[in-house]
Amino acid sequence: MIVSINPATEHELARFTPHTESEVDAALDAAVAAQRRWRARPVTERTGLLRELARVLREGKPRYARLITAEMGKPITEAEAEIEKCAVTCEHYAEHAPAYLADRPVPSNATESAIVHDPLGVVLAVMPWNYPFWQFFRFAAPAFAAGNGAILKHANNVPQCALAVEEVVRAAGAPEGLFRTVLVEVPAVAGLIADDRIAAVTLTGSTEVGAIVAAQAGAALKKQVLELGGSDPFIVLADADVPAAARTAVKARFVNVGQSCVNAKRFIVDEAVADEFTAAFTEAATALKLGDPAERDTTIGPMARANLRAALHDQVRRTAEAGAVVRTGGEPVAGPGFFYPATVLDHVTPGMAAFDEETFGPVAAITRAAGTEEAITLANQTEFGLGAALWTADVERARELARTIDAGAVFVNGMVASDARLPFGGIKKSGYGRELGADGIREFVNLKTLWIGPVNP
Repeated sequence: MIVSINPATEHELARFTPHTESEVDAALDAAVAAQRRWRARPVTERTGLLRELARVLREGKPRYARLITAEMGKPITEAEAEIEKCAVTCEHYAEHAPAYLADRPVPSNATESAIVHDPLGVVLAVMPWNYPFWQFFRFAAPAFAAGNGAILKHANNVPQCALAVEEVVRAAGAPEGLFRTVLVEVPAVAGLIADDRIAAVTLTGSTEVGAIVAAQAGAALKKQVLELGGSDPFIVLADADVPAAARTAVKARFVNVGQSCVNAKRFIVDEAVADEFTAAFTEAATALKLGDPAERDTTIGPMARANLRAALHDQVRRTAEAGAVVRTGGEPVAGPGFFYPATVLDHVTPGMAAFDEETFGPVAAITRAAGTEEAITLANQTEFGLGAALWTADVERARELARTIDAGAVFVNGMVASDARLPFGGIKKSGYGRELGADGIREFVNLKTLWIGPVNP
C-alpha cells in the first residue's frame, strides 16, 4: 500500500493500491504506441503542448502548491514558486526547442553532412519527493519537445503529487498514453528498467539509489541521466561582501527546509572574516520562522519523513561529539510533525559527519580556512560535485578559481540555482548527464549523422 502522510501533522492524507502488473503493462504499450505517433509530429506542433502545460500549471497553481505543502511539507510560498518555475521552463522549451533540435550542417566539399536529432522513445523517470513537480517537468518539457514519451515512477511519499502531474499533462492535451504515472513499489523499478519498451532512464535521487539504477540500466545497455547527491561548498573569501554573503547563505542553505541536492551545505570561510560571517549567518538563521508550512510567513516547515529527521539528527550529534560547536538549533522539535530547527555548526573540520556526508535538512556546517588556497582545497575535499558558490570582490580572479572547483556549476557572488537556459548536473558521485538548456534536450535524442554523397548525372 502506498500511503501519503502530512509531515507537519503526521496525519494520513490518502492511500493507494499499487498498480498491478497488467496495468503497468498496458501503460507501457500505450506509451510506445503514442510516442511513435508523437515523434512524427513537427517540433513546432509538439511545442504547443508545452505552452498548454504552462497555462494549466499556472491556472492550477494554488491547488497544486497546497498539495505539495500538504504532502511533503514545503512552505507554501516556495511551493507556489515551484509551480511557476515549471511553467517558465515549459515556456522556455516551447520557444527554443526548434532551434535546439534543428539539424546541424557539417561543412564538406563534395558531400552533404548534418547531425539530426531523433527521439529515443519512452523514457522512465524515477523522481524524488523534494520538488515533486519541478523534478518531473524539468525533464519532461524537453523530452516531450524532442518527441519522447514518458513513464513516471515517483517517490512513494508523494503519490497525490504524482497523480496531479499526470492530471496536468492530460489537461494540457497530450496524446492519450504518451505519459503515465505508475504507482508501484520500489522493487518494481528494476523490471521497468529492463523492459524493452523503456528506451532510457532519468533519475534524481540519492547517490546510493543512483548506483543501483545505473547498474540496472547499464546491464540493459540503456542511456541514463543521473542527478544525485551533493555537499555543495559555499566559499567566502577574505575580500567578500560578508553581510551580503551571509544573507544569501541562509537562503542557499535553508530553502526547501534544506532538502535539496543543490542546497549549500558546507560554508568554507576565510578565517579573517569567519567570526563576522558566522555571527551574521547565525543571527539570520535563528530568525527563520519554524511552523505550519501552510502559513505564508513560515520559512522552515517540517522535514518530509521521520527517518530523514532521525538521520539528520544523528549527523548533528556525531559532528558535535567530534568537537564542532552548535551555535543554534541541534535538537528535534517536540510534538507532532517532523520538525527540525535551523541549525548552525561551527568549527566543522574534515572527518566530521557534517563535512564528509551529505546533510539533507536544515543544518549548516561552517569550516574555517587559512586563506584562499586552503578554501579551494576544502571545497574539493568531497566525493560530490554538484554545485558551488564563490564569494569574492575580485571577479577576474573568481573566473580562474572557478575552473579549479570540482562542480557542475560555480556561481560567483550568488547562490546555486537551476535555470532553464543553462545545463544542470554534476560530476563525481553527484552523477552524470545534464538537464536543462540545449544540452539537456539532447540527452534523450539520437545524435544521428546524416551523410549524403554526390548524385551522379
